[in-house]
Amino acid sequence: MAMRILALETTDRDGSLAAATDDNLLAELTLERTQRSAQSLAPAMVALLRQVGWRPADVQLVAVSCGPGSFTGLRIGVTTAKVFAYAVGAQILGVDTLEAIAAAAPENVTKVSVVMDAQRGQVVERRYCRRLDGWFEPAEPQRLIDVESWLQQLPPETAVSGPILAKLASRVPSHIRLLDRHCWSPRASVVARLAARDHAQGRRDDLWQIAPRYCRRSAAEEKLEIRRES
Repeated sequence: MAMRILALETTDRDGSLAAATDDNLLAELTLERTQRSAQSLAPAMVALLRQVGWRPADVQLVAVSCGPGSFTGLRIGVTTAKVFAYAVGAQILGVDTLEAIAAAAPENVTKVSVVMDAQRGQVVERRYCRRLDGWFEPAEPQRLIDVESWLQQLPPETAVSGPILAKLASRVPSHIRLLDRHCWSPRASVVARLAARDHAQGRRDDLWQIAPRYCRRSAAEEKLEIRRES
């Protein structure tokens, strides 16, 4: 029997929800920016489940984009996923946000640099290469890098994607392939597809251990650390 998956993506400014059976997408809802909150996410989940004819208890796997991304969005998405999975007895899997963006690249893309805004003049970047089976795998570790350094270090054969391109697209060198805008933001449908793949390969996450993955500490946390050290 196909695995019934509920996927949440709240790391970007516009979030989304998806319902899928294995890698078959049944429905996807895009959340308005005013809906990406703890109060509005639950009703959207109810609406999605009603659309596909599922009861909450029918969900067998909750997939959630767990970072990097917005501090607030990550906390809301991961917490909601954990509470829902616990309440209905579903399994849970976290999906890397950068990998979800890479996975949306067109089939003719073999190398892609995925970037998200890290604030303070920096981006968080990870480069991916396409495997023979069609999936992307990391080519190097995730890193924080100044925007100017990232732009200067892009190899000619690498495409670029990610939500920060809404601000940086005009600065990307002309010899670098800029993917279409619809590929830039992570989507719950892709999160569901990656979770279905990982679950089929035997990966499991612990409900009590899964947590948001931030690219850096918040400004408030860094200021508190400085005060403690002084």
